Amino acid sequence: QVQLVESGGGLVQAGGSLRLSCAASGRTFSTYRMGWFRQAPGKEREFVAAISRGGSVTDYAYSVKGRFTISRDNTKNTMYLQMNSLKPEDTAVYYCAASTGAGDYYSESRGYSYWGQGTQVTVSS
Repeated sequence: QVQLVESGGGLVQAGGSLRLSCAASGRTFSTYRMGWFRQAPGKEREFVAAISRGGSVTDYAYSVKGRFTISRDNTKNTMYLQMNSLKPEDTAVYYCAASTGAGDYYSESRGYSYWGQGTQVTVSS
């Protein structure tokens, strides 16, 4: 089992940047595929980005591709989401998630078994 804690959220103006972190407990972080999701008020949780166990394979939602970068440091049990050129529509609670699965449904919530508590990102216009 793994416990996940997000940090780095906050209020930023449109066009600005933030870096989210997701710290994982335990010594088996490298065995988990990881992902970022977000949920805006009144909307369903949506996929943002995913990264493979070793960090060599990544994928992004079309809406963030070219602006966000997912990465991980397995020596620090931490995953990151660098968010640049932020837009008001990026405003949401951002969640990190972990999975021991084979990669099926990596862009869907059902593909992950462990979730953090979320961190709020607010982008003002």
